Amino acid sequence: MPDRLSFYLKKNSIIHALNPFTKLTLVFAIVTYGLIGAGFWTATILVCLALLPLAFTARLLKEYLGVAVKLILPTAGFMFVMQSIFIPGGTTEIFRLGSISIELETVQRSYLIASRIFLFISAFALLLLTTHPSELMTNLTQRGLPPQFAYVIISTLQIIPQMQAKSLTIIAAQRSRGLDTESSFIKRIGLLVPLVGPLVFGSLVEVEERAIAIEARGFTSTHKKTYLHEVPDTNLDRAIRTILIALIIVAVVWRVWPS
Repeated sequence: MPDRLSFYLKKNSIIHALNPFTKLTLVFAIVTYGLIGAGFWTATILVCLALLPLAFTARLLKEYLGVAVKLILPTAGFMFVMQSIFIPGGTTEIFRLGSISIELETVQRSYLIASRIFLFISAFALLLLTTHPSELMTNLTQRGLPPQFAYVIISTLQIIPQMQAKSLTIIAAQRSRGLDTESSFIKRIGLLVPLVGPLVFGSLVEVEERAIAIEARGFTSTHKKTYLHEVPDTNLDRAIRTILIALIIVAVVWRVWPS
């Protein structure tokens, strides 16, 4: 069952059972290889050979593809098109329309950037689908990360699902008041104000309420904190993290080492 305030979907899988820090290390390893990989298809290969099998193992392939196609692909595709059209720098022209020309080198560079963005965001999306935010925050603070930084990270990761949940509530409330939200596209654009206004002001009020709540719970207290739930960290988790860190070091050294 999905969590209204996060992307997390509870499943009985090997990936879900891993320690949150192990999954975070895995994401950073994938991102590192996607960033420093010199190959043109490196990011695409990592999506096909790493993220898709991980999503299948987590029994979330359908949900992962839904997030990737609906949220991530449009952003990466838009950046690819805009950079291909408006950022010059190539010499081999493949298309021209008036004063607009598209060069092969520009398309290749734009695809490289867009594929990396798709890889980075989708890797973190898979982390959010398989890891509950409270477990990730607890595990990070147990490892010495200041609670303020952990809270900022978790709050950032929860922005999109929280806004989605709040927007659905507002739309349902406005429909009950007779607002037509299913008419033509042009008319729906004019209805954005009664939808966006409550969403923005409601989010600002929620930030203040959350600040009061965390202060009431002693969030900034300097005393040693105890945890109601201990996140398990098995030998398998430690072995996986050791291998991943070694692979990251090897990749970085191979990249920066003078040839």
